[in-house]
Amino acid sequence: MMYSGRNLMIDYDLHCHSNISDGTLTPSELVDRAAGRGVKVMALTDHDDVDGLDEARAAAARHGMTFINGVEISVSWRSHTLHIVGLGIAPDYPPLVDGLRTVRSGRGERARKMADELAKAGIGGVLQGAYQFAENPNMISRTHFARYLVEAGHCKDVKSVFNRYLVKGKPGYVPHQWAILADAIGWIRGSGGVAVLAHPGRYMVGRNGMGKKTMHELLTEFVELGGQAIEVVTGSHTPEQYAEFARYAEEFNLLTSCGSDFHGPGESYRDMGRLPDFPLGCRPVWQALLLQ
Repeated sequence: MMYSGRNLMIDYDLHCHSNISDGTLTPSELVDRAAGRGVKVMALTDHDDVDGLDEARAAAARHGMTFINGVEISVSWRSHTLHIVGLGIAPDYPPLVDGLRTVRSGRGERARKMADELAKAGIGGVLQGAYQFAENPNMISRTHFARYLVEAGHCKDVKSVFNRYLVKGKPGYVPHQWAILADAIGWIRGSGGVAVLAHPGRYMVGRNGMGKKTMHELLTEFVELGGQAIEVVTGSHTPEQYAEFARYAEEFNLLTSCGSDFHGPGESYRDMGRLPDFPLGCRPVWQALLLQ
């Protein structure tokens, strides 16, 4: 399956973040930006938190947009951290509510350990600085640390931070046990949602990235546990990866999803709106969502 390079565009954005997790815009501001850039259908998928959904849904209604409840769950699988997006979830489903609360509870302790590791590398005062960027302190994350490191002059931008700090093998990295894959998929499916493997290309890059054999093993397990879709067109993927993951979708009989993974102006892989179309032969995830 080849990426055709067609100029067709998708007006769906099913992966983006507000300041409820590690985005810089409020849910309303995020929806306003999406509407202004031509998005017709969007999902808010904050990390491990659904508190922004009501505000985003109300804003979408003002613009006449279709809004889909979403979340992005942090998962530990073998030695890798994965993200599983849930689309069309019921945010008040008790196992999902309890599960997300448990996942969030570990962020504060990880943040303290990250600050300690950076202090050992000669960078002090980072914990207090990172919290200044976390409007929701329960969702303190590496992105908030990165924004502070940029403000403090240690790096020129957020992307540069993740080349030098906070990732495996670099100062400030702290391993953490997130949700297990079976639980994350179970919470999403139990709430009536569709489980999507987010930005799979990111798991295959870098010194510690998984190879094709491990990706096949991950997708086999993902499908066996009830996973239904994979992100093909996403901000961090190249056109070559659109084609690569479209082939994986076909091989594993998965629906395909798309999203900018937008976090804020100037620090995201891609802005909201006008995502490239899927490669030929893909079955869009909204085919399942519209049947709910």
